[in-house]
Amino acid sequence: MTGTTYRIPILLTFFLAFLSLAAVAAETLAEPPQASAPKAPPAHLASPRETLRTFLSAMNDIKRGDAKRIEDALETLDLSQISAPVRREIGEKRAWMLLEIMDRTRKVNLKRVPKRPDGSEWIFARYDDGIIRLRRQEDGRWLFDASTIEQLPTVYERIASRAPVKGLNDNADYLPWEIRLQRMMPEALRHKTFLLENWRWVTLLLVIVLGVLADWVVSRTLRYFMRRWMRRNPGDYAAVEDGENRLRPLGMVVMAGIWWAGINAIGLPELALLILLVAVKTLASLAAVWAAYRVVDIFAVWLRARAAATENKVDDVLVPLITRSLKIFVTVIGLVFIADNLNIDITGLLAGLGLGGLAFALAAKDMVQNLFGSVTVLLDRTFTVGDWIVLDDVEGTVEHMGFRSTRIRTFYNSLVTIPNSRFITAKVDNMGARRYRRYKAHFGLTYDTPPERVEAFCEALRELVREHPYMRKDYFHIYLNDLGDSALSVLIYVFWKTPDWTTELRERHRFLLDCLRVARELGVEFAFPTQTLYLRNEDYEPPQPGQPPLSEAADRGREAARRVVEQTRQALRTE
Repeated sequence: MTGTTYRIPILLTFFLAFLSLAAVAAETLAEPPQASAPKAPPAHLASPRETLRTFLSAMNDIKRGDAKRIEDALETLDLSQISAPVRREIGEKRAWMLLEIMDRTRKVNLKRVPKRPDGSEWIFARYDDGIIRLRRQEDGRWLFDASTIEQLPTVYERIASRAPVKGLNDNADYLPWEIRLQRMMPEALRHKTFLLENWRWVTLLLVIVLGVLADWVVSRTLRYFMRRWMRRNPGDYAAVEDGENRLRPLGMVVMAGIWWAGINAIGLPELALLILLVAVKTLASLAAVWAAYRVVDIFAVWLRARAAATENKVDDVLVPLITRSLKIFVTVIGLVFIADNLNIDITGLLAGLGLGGLAFALAAKDMVQNLFGSVTVLLDRTFTVGDWIVLDDVEGTVEHMGFRSTRIRTFYNSLVTIPNSRFITAKVDNMGARRYRRYKAHFGLTYDTPPERVEAFCEALRELVREHPYMRKDYFHIYLNDLGDSALSVLIYVFWKTPDWTTELRERHRFLLDCLRVARELGVEFAFPTQTLYLRNEDYEPPQPGQPPLSEAADRGREAARRVVEQTRQALRTE
């Protein structure tokens, strides 16, 4: 990932850390809560009978296909002693174990279960390895207590070989994979040699191998399809890492997903499940975010190729903005996804905004202004990437436009970063948006140049403008404009129709060389600041009229210009 890619999650991590501190401070500074009357427990957990009814009803509905009732079943279990990251996974398995134990113990008659909310506990059954009981909590709820939940695996292992009581079905299709696998394993693999039963070690090894194999297959397949897609879709994919193996993180996502499902299916003890499942969840989350970043990079290359194929430059600016927006979105979703998988409650962090809102608003003031500045530039089309602009004392070519700032490459090759908030009120002179580029000059001719040569020279320059491929033909002025102190001043007022400054310089060079060639062809000399002393001869007689008319001089000038233009064209073709 690039430096920009790393900066986004780092900034968001610091932001979440700030919110966390704000939440802690808010909780510390908050007034102590006032004592309130204890709330009555929910009706479905108000007595042993109602709790047992809720549990059995929920589990039976799950057997019929209503998986959402698992939440009601978990409500009846005291899972407070189980680690939060694996609480749900272990809770679901213990709920099925509890149901299986009940089905193999006796038929439940709810009429014999107490319905009074008072009391401390109600025992369902006693076993050699534990007790199944309901205990009244401090808030009045009746739950299967923590000790019962802890003893369920041992109790289930002891009575798993029993047949269900008469009238109950022994169908295992609805049971979790842990219980199904345990039933299918031969007796030799159920022994515990080291920490876990042998069948769990074998299954864990198979899950690891299956995940690695899936990663290899998915990576090779994606590499093949990526290579074919790159051949059909042109673009500069060198900016994306790992060459043709750009979608490698997707293979890691598949591998982590297989490990995740396999670890849940094996039914590991709480500590082992906590360590392995948290590690796999973190790997899956990071691989998913990494894969999403790679997909965004590939999508950005595809967008840049499409934008480069159009004449409109607005899409060239939108591509990096869209890319950054998608990466920020992916980062936020990734952080929420990781927090959710690790059972981190982010509502407390968001609640910290109540205390840190003022500080956050002050810190975000400039960021919001810069965002509005970038939106203003895009909507008004003030400039785009590649334009030559002048902003106050900064002049150069726009190199990059982002959410926060715009980078301008000056003509002495330095890089100036300007906050986008300045573009809301600043005066921007967009030199790159000019349709034409003006050129104004004064050519000084020597005073001894005859009028017909001046006319021929001016007409020759007009013909050069008419023949020039990058000059405006409908508006230009070339005339003898002034009688200066040391020269006859010929005004050159023309416009270039060039896309950029480089082309303008090249064509100006070409035009000026043609002007020199025309002057040499017509015998016209350019003046430079001099002073000449003339001595009048009394016997001097002015020349008699006999020179060719000015119209013939203009024709001679046009002919000379055409010869010079043809020579220039031949020279260009030779090059």
